[in-house]
Amino acid sequence: MTDFYEILGVSKDASKDEIKSAFRKKARTLHPDVNKAPDAEEKFKELGKAYDTLMDDNKRATYDRYGEDGLQNAGFDTGGPFAGGFGDLNDIFNSFFGGMGMGFGGGAPDPNAPQEGDHIRCDIEISFEEAVFGVKKEVTFEHLEVCPDCNGSGAEKGSKPETCPTCGGTGQVRQVTRTPLGAFTQISTCPDCGGSGVKITNPCKTCKGYGRIEKEKKIEIKIPAGVDTGSKIRVSGEGDSGKNGGAPGDLFVIIHVKESDYFKRDGVNVFTKLEITPAQAALGDEVVIRTLEGEHTLNIPAGIQSGQPMRLKGKGISHVSRPDKHGDHIVIVTVKIPTQLGEEEKLLYKKLYEINLNKVHQSSSNTIMDKVKGVFNNA
Repeated sequence: MTDFYEILGVSKDASKDEIKSAFRKKARTLHPDVNKAPDAEEKFKELGKAYDTLMDDNKRATYDRYGEDGLQNAGFDTGGPFAGGFGDLNDIFNSFFGGMGMGFGGGAPDPNAPQEGDHIRCDIEISFEEAVFGVKKEVTFEHLEVCPDCNGSGAEKGSKPETCPTCGGTGQVRQVTRTPLGAFTQISTCPDCGGSGVKITNPCKTCKGYGRIEKEKKIEIKIPAGVDTGSKIRVSGEGDSGKNGGAPGDLFVIIHVKESDYFKRDGVNVFTKLEITPAQAALGDEVVIRTLEGEHTLNIPAGIQSGQPMRLKGKGISHVSRPDKHGDHIVIVTVKIPTQLGEEEKLLYKKLYEINLNKVHQSSSNTIMDKVKGVFNNA
């Protein structure tokens, strides 16, 4: 025998509030949209029957005395509210509990309650150097401000908004439909006030009854050192103004950094290239390079290889959250081979060639050209 109290998980003396609460919890786990078990649909229908029976005083009294068969014998409909199918879970809660929805907030929200304004976005482009060292910038943006003429009410001076007579200020209208499956409540936005709960018979000429106006604004913001493309700066209270006295939203400034022709950035590290001659690579040298902080003397060790990096600790970009901590400057050393040599340079390179390889140097270009000429002369 089906036990409706057991299905809902309540005691036989449970109050209607306890039955409602139990149904909400069970419905959230048994609805076929959530529960993919093969018997979920059948269990959900049984849950609806249990709720429908125990929430009706006459049905409950008959059930307590005679059981489910007694309901049928007494002429009650025992199919339950979901015998002919059911919608999504949110629709069910809107019908059963007057628009509480999935959040179960205890009723429809007050349309005249303070509402926070929307956040807005503003994009700004800065140079590589400004991103590295920080800068102050003026940004221009448009946002909604409270109308100065009606102070946000939307009504012309000398008048005020009135409670909507259709919805009584709730912003919603309800229509109860009785069917063989039970009574269902359909909730919709009030057609007369558009959900605001108030009617403005004499709208403000400045804002056209909206209560807010769009206005351009300029402010100066401080961009900290170390920002990169995609960094966000939040300016509190500079977004759209709220409704009904609600707090304004925030302004989010999105940073875009131009690339440098000299420095390449990777996080807080920067990279540069340094070309040196074969002689500098073999013997070592002192060279002056450009860093973020200005000129710096770099000691090149003797025997350095082309492509070898040299790291300057702490010469990179500062961390945004820790300005006292910096990344590194990494110098990629490349050995540049000369393409044209003077006579004196040729003699020196030949001498070096003979010392290193212990043989006399022969010009590869002459040898190749001689071979090419020989091929064509013999053809």
